[in-house]
Amino acid sequence: MRGFLPFLGHRLFRALIALWLVSTVVFVVMRLSGDPVPLLLPPDAPHSEILRVRAELGLDRPLPTQYGVFLGNVARGDFGRSIHFREPAFRVVLGYLPATFELGLTAFGLAVVIAVPIGLLSAMRRNSFLDHASMGLALVGQSAPTFFLGILFILLLSLKAGLFPTSGRGDWTHLVLPALTLGAFSMASIARLTRSAILEVLRADYIRTARAKGLSELLVVAKHTLKNAAIPIVTITGLQFGTLLGGAVVTETVFSWPGIGRLAIQSIYNRDYPVVQCTVFLSAAMFVVINFLVDVSYGLLDPRIRSH
Repeated sequence: MRGFLPFLGHRLFRALIALWLVSTVVFVVMRLSGDPVPLLLPPDAPHSEILRVRAELGLDRPLPTQYGVFLGNVARGDFGRSIHFREPAFRVVLGYLPATFELGLTAFGLAVVIAVPIGLLSAMRRNSFLDHASMGLALVGQSAPTFFLGILFILLLSLKAGLFPTSGRGDWTHLVLPALTLGAFSMASIARLTRSAILEVLRADYIRTARAKGLSELLVVAKHTLKNAAIPIVTITGLQFGTLLGGAVVTETVFSWPGIGRLAIQSIYNRDYPVVQCTVFLSAAMFVVINFLVDVSYGLLDPRIRSH
């Protein structure tokens, strides 16, 4: 554990820098998108009323001042008051966050449970029909746009087969199609990388030695192969989990799922600065935290990484 604390501190510093950069980009981009005041007032509103609303929202201050106030408020967890919902932006986003967690965790669970065994079997049965078929499907899963898969699932499984609802959030049947759509890319990525990692380990000398000792193939895979292939699998799995939580915008829009991705799109249309900033910041924070935990797991799985 001697070199673990410096390793941990370095990764934590990088995570904080990433959050600062994300918050800065969001602040600048939202200011470039236009003035939200005309959306809040009627077209014939007097100039004095426009100035009053701008002052109330703090938009009459210079940009550096607005940026300083924004960073100070973010450090306290205060993202301001929603222009559209007329309540604290953080409270608004928290109301939509459980739906995104439900969808993201389900998609992630499906991706891991399906993809890792498929990648393992493909590696163990290299160049077989199972290998070619599973990797072909994985290639389709990585290539097909998310909105196309969502619409295809709605046409085939909802409208044609009548198995699942087309949209909305309710019981488990409402969750199946959005979770499959959101998890398709992650499922394909995890399966392909698992196969590559397993194949690389299977070519190692210690695997041939283990087989020469007469160990069963199941024991060779369970005791030697999976452990040494864990780092790249943990990497892609952790990063895909962060992507699922923060990148569900298209899926939530296609299936009218009431999560923070759909909220962000609606807030961009409304030029609701506080909600957009809070949504993007929390999404980035989730991704950075997960990436940080993945980095920490590197140091625990392989002590050699702590020196880099």
